[in-house]
Amino acid sequence: MGNLIGMQTNNPMFEELARLMSGAMGTMAGMREEAEAQMRQQIERVFRRLDMVTREDFEAVQEMAATARAEQEALAERVAALETRLAELGGDAAPAKAKARRSPKAASSATTRKRGASADASNED
Repeated sequence: MGNLIGMQTNNPMFEELARLMSGAMGTMAGMREEAEAQMRQQIERVFRRLDMVTREDFEAVQEMAATARAEQEALAERVAALETRLAELGGDAAPAKAKARRSPKAASSATTRKRGASADASNED
């Protein structure tokens, strides 16, 4: 009986069944890969329609924001040190603080508003 375990059968029916099963498994694997590719394409289309960013773009912007924040903090420290030095020299640090808090964008939009108001006033005449 111990020899039966080591023996292989040469039954053509089993061989054909094994071949069919191997072929079916290969076909199923191919179908699975094709379904995954189709799903991936569909999801990408949905994300494009939703105007979503890619992970790479998000990480790049996140890194830029972190760099900008670090630079802004360093500049804030530098401004504070300069204000302290100005105060020690007897100057008034209050105007410097007001200018430092006003961003270039705010300054340019204030100028634009003034120009727009001037144009509106001249159009009323």
